[in-house]
Amino acid sequence: MPKPRRFETLALPHLDAAHSLAFWLMRDRADAEDVVQDAYVRALRGFDGFRGEDIRPWLLAIVRNVAWRALALRRRGNNVIPIETAYGLDDEGGPRTLSIASEEPSAETRLIEAGDRAVLTRALDALPPLFREILLLREVEDMSYADIATVLGVPRGTVMSRLSRARADLRLCFRNLAGESGQNAM
Repeated sequence: MPKPRRFETLALPHLDAAHSLAFWLMRDRADAEDVVQDAYVRALRGFDGFRGEDIRPWLLAIVRNVAWRALALRRRGNNVIPIETAYGLDDEGGPRTLSIASEEPSAETRLIEAGDRAVLTRALDALPPLFREILLLREVEDMSYADIATVLGVPRGTVMSRLSRARADLRLCFRNLAGESGQNAM
């Protein structure tokens, strides 16, 4: 199979995962798209060095490196958008609109869940980027410790340690934010 076709077959199914990782690191959709585009170009150029069939860890490591490089080149404080803006939350952290389908839970249940999601999103946003990325890779992308270690370029034990610390910090931050807003804690 020609190199471009093999790359396309292996890499394109992971485009959503690449964009998700880039967005959570860059905190801006346009910047995340730029990072993913740059990462895929770099991955295609370096594809001759790839060995194996599971391209996901290798590809996400490239996305991560491109994102961190981009963050280092800009002044982070001026370019970060609040999570409320990115996800259309109001000033209080709640959703701007609710769409309730007839088969869905009651309006009260949905409101409670939306409040919990808003608090969780704020708690995630408060974590350092190293913890956000490891939680994203494990909990959202459902990657193994070994694959995360490949993406981050660290030993498997470091992945487990960081993940444990990230979960503990997230839990603490969630409890604090939920307490401020009157929500139930985890």
